[in-house]
Amino acid sequence: MCRSSAWLAALLVFSSSSLAGTPWQSLGAPLTDREISSWDIDVRPDGQGLPPGKGSVEEGQAIYDAQCASCHGTFGESNDYIALTGGIGTLTTSSPQRTVASKLDYATTLWDYINRAMPFPHSKSLSVDEVYAVTAYVLNLGEILPMDATLDEKSLPLVEMPNRKGYTQAHGFMTADGKPDVQAKACMQDCAAEVTVTSELPAGFTEEMYGDIRTHFRALAGMTTLQATAAKPLAETVRKSPAELAATHGCLTCHGVDQAIVGPAFKAIAERYADTPDAEALLAAKVRAGGSGVWGSAMMPAQTGIPAADLAEVLAWLLAGAHTK
Repeated sequence: MCRSSAWLAALLVFSSSSLAGTPWQSLGAPLTDREISSWDIDVRPDGQGLPPGKGSVEEGQAIYDAQCASCHGTFGESNDYIALTGGIGTLTTSSPQRTVASKLDYATTLWDYINRAMPFPHSKSLSVDEVYAVTAYVLNLGEILPMDATLDEKSLPLVEMPNRKGYTQAHGFMTADGKPDVQAKACMQDCAAEVTVTSELPAGFTEEMYGDIRTHFRALAGMTTLQATAAKPLAETVRKSPAELAATHGCLTCHGVDQAIVGPAFKAIAERYADTPDAEALLAAKVRAGGSGVWGSAMMPAQTGIPAADLAEVLAWLLAGAHTK
């Protein structure tokens, strides 16, 4: 053994013996197979990680219309929440249109994103078969799959995307004056001399959208830093007001209290149903099923993820006039 190897071996032995019995050994706990599997959901370009299942374009259309169209448009054309269709062949032009159909090089990426992040704000609420079906329908909207197509874990990786060999990261999300936004002059002026990187979201964002995140992830409930900074222990969390519940469950994304946004204002709904018998039960059914036509063509996705108690509280508040003070 050479002198440097002997020194390294001695150092490792010393480090191991000196750390033995220290408090660090008591930190954490072994993960169970079930806990690991709940996080091990990534899908690779070649299809590795895809679970068994299948879904057709026809099945996906019904799910898309109920859960996705209100944000992405009936035909995937909406720019409000990133267009899903169009733009094929434009990425190398002076005005590139970056959509799911034009920018993705592998269809498995679309399945992976829908599975982990959609539909907003109830991600992971779709079954495996439903994710395959919605993926098939979105690819059909982009004229990549025919109307009679069905996808499963074997056929999805074989889908040839229009941009299979043209993926690039040299771009912005949208465009500015025909150029990627990272090249806009406004981005290159008055730059800060020093930037402090943090891991914080805008104030109130996490709580407003997801409530107490310790109720979503068991492992976070025991975090020392979270317990130290929390105003109250989890068991003593103050019950949210109806207005706060409406924000938590994403209702205020599409409905204003006084003004219509995508859907009607809460106060307008209260006026319409003021003399309707069993109005709360009627509205609860509408919220659960989703739909369009009552207040115009805008589609409201089916809201299946709101707990019954929260929904009842929000609707009672809404029908009483949605007063915020």
